[in-house]
Amino acid sequence: MSKIVLKIDHLRRSFGDKEVIKDFDLEVYEGEFLTLLGSSGCGKTTILRAIAGLDSVTEGHIYIDGKDVTSLDPKFREVNTIFQNYALFPLMTVEENIAFGLKMKKVDQQEIKKRVQEMLTLVHLEGYEKRKPRELSGGEQQRVSIARALINNPKVLLLDEPLSALDQKLRTKMQLELKGLQRKLGITFVYVTHSQDEALTMSDRIVLLKDGKIEQADTPIKIYEHPNSLYTAQFLGDSNLFQGVVTKVDVKYAWVKLEDAMFKVFSNQLQVDMPVDVIIRPENIKLSLKKKSDSVFEGKIVDSIYDGASTQLIIRTGQREIRAMLFGNDKEYVKGQEIFVTWDIEDVILFKRDTDEK
Repeated sequence: MSKIVLKIDHLRRSFGDKEVIKDFDLEVYEGEFLTLLGSSGCGKTTILRAIAGLDSVTEGHIYIDGKDVTSLDPKFREVNTIFQNYALFPLMTVEENIAFGLKMKKVDQQEIKKRVQEMLTLVHLEGYEKRKPRELSGGEQQRVSIARALINNPKVLLLDEPLSALDQKLRTKMQLELKGLQRKLGITFVYVTHSQDEALTMSDRIVLLKDGKIEQADTPIKIYEHPNSLYTAQFLGDSNLFQGVVTKVDVKYAWVKLEDAMFKVFSNQLQVDMPVDVIIRPENIKLSLKKKSDSVFEGKIVDSIYDGASTQLIIRTGQREIRAMLFGNDKEYVKGQEIFVTWDIEDVILFKRDTDEK
């Protein structure tokens, strides 16, 4: 078992009468890239600011490397924070910005120079030492911000949506660079984002928040392929939602009836007349131009969206639209075609509707 470097114990945070964080518990391990994911207002930035000491807590405790830092001044916590707006000093050069934290700690000048050069090499900014922030691109400014945070060798690096101001291509590049840096240095990252793509791409573990509580905490693969609630299933990735009722159950299988279709699922803890929600991911939809024995729907392709790596098809069946994802440029299926839709039973994600229980 890895060492716990950050522990949050029964954290609560209220603003007036509104409780934003509700009895929140979390353990983060040494060298882990953990992402706090959720929609706006779910509490992820509030938690990050509490860890950094920038906001007080209403109840609970925060431990860093076993030390209770709940009431400790931010400058005495072994954490650094990278913000969305970079927060660079505009009148300082790149090397002065990076060295700032070490100067505040009164580190020897020769040691500062040596460590600044190491950071410049690490973030690929050699030769940029004398430039001011206004002379840098957004990606270069972000690298300076990262270097300034890393040079203090924090126990935990906190990152609050640090890539949101970048264009998509640069953002994707910086995701890979950040993850590579984290692996190389072995520093614990706690990363805040509302982007599911960032969370799935970069994280060792994702903590999905809803209304100040943890909805699910797991690896990217498990949280995507085995969501524990309908909310998680719909938040992470695209999904087709079908609502139906169980009409028949045997030892292994159950049959779910929709208004216009019937299909088979595994019978785990299902009962006749039980209302259920069924999720099928677009990439798990199977298409055929000919009706097969296991076809669930018959419909028509009403739209086709090609993005280079994949094609998304919109299929209308009665009053319902189904999304299917094809990878590559598959020209077999075109707009206006009649199509038959099915999926493998293993790809069904099913919840009992009244309880949201999987």
